[in-house]
Amino acid sequence: MRVSVVGGAGYVGGELVRLLLGHPECQLAQVTSASHRGKPVTMVHPNLRGFTDLRFVAPPDLERCDAVVVAGADEPGQGLSLDDLRGRAPLVVDCGTRLRLRHQATFRQWYGTESEPQSVLDAAVYGLPELHRAGLAGAPLISGVGCSAVGTILALLPLARAGWALTSPACVEARFGSSAGGSQPDLGSHHPERSRAVRVFAPEGHRHAAEVAQALGWSSEQLSYAGVAVEMVRGISISVRCFLAEAVTEREVRELFRATYADEPFVRLVAQRSGLHRLPDPRWLSGTNLCDVGFSLDRSGLRLSLFAALDNLGKGSAGNAIQALNCATGMDERTGLTFTGLHPL
Repeated sequence: MRVSVVGGAGYVGGELVRLLLGHPECQLAQVTSASHRGKPVTMVHPNLRGFTDLRFVAPPDLERCDAVVVAGADEPGQGLSLDDLRGRAPLVVDCGTRLRLRHQATFRQWYGTESEPQSVLDAAVYGLPELHRAGLAGAPLISGVGCSAVGTILALLPLARAGWALTSPACVEARFGSSAGGSQPDLGSHHPERSRAVRVFAPEGHRHAAEVAQALGWSSEQLSYAGVAVEMVRGISISVRCFLAEAVTEREVRELFRATYADEPFVRLVAQRSGLHRLPDPRWLSGTNLCDVGFSLDRSGLRLSLFAALDNLGKGSAGNAIQALNCATGMDERTGLTFTGLHPL
């Protein structure tokens, strides 16, 4: 099938291009960029030298194809509305924010801007296969996912499905690598400010909390969500502190996670009792579509710490989008996504 990438000059766009070039069932048709039109794709994404001769095309020159994947934040002057995109392809996967939340009022509250019309939000399927695999089959419109939201959802999903009650909000700390901020520079990404950073940039109310609450069927008051910038380029590390209403055993927690993710190809339980790599570490997930989840339980059985790690450009965005595309078109969802990561790195 012929797939085009819209807004392909950023980091998510580059990852989409890389994955589609290696996808055995997809042909990369076009890559758009308002600011780089006419330039070789490899001028912006040097890792792809020798793998493609494509040049960026202006957004209005996007041709009809079988699927369009929107890389994320709209480029200035992109000039393509969602209606434009849906007129060019029967399947649109949008990695941006505009379709992630189901209700206009919720989107306005968390993003401070207007969303797509409610009818469009109703038609979009939230693009996390671990939650909506059945709904993705044949879906014409699929939303992207928030990078840290993915890890937080997958860490908490077993508890939410089992109905384990908490006595206080789950406390989430998401530690972000610099690529999560996108390719456009700002003060926070300026090297003297970003280098060696361990900086809390969202001490409370990170907007990904809205996605997590929506996915789990919780209210946003059940989460305390902080974002921290750390010295890393790719990757997100997430810790969630939970205070349980009833004591549990380590065996019960382990069995719950194993049962939840037994058939999930891209979620791994990493919770060893000893060893250097006993809990999830995003370093070993760079370039993969994997999310590792783990846990630690204190002696009382009431304080449960959950952990997740992923590549923000992989399972946190582009890789997940290709997985959702695979699900939507009836392909094996692992197609084109079997890279295992590297060690050491």
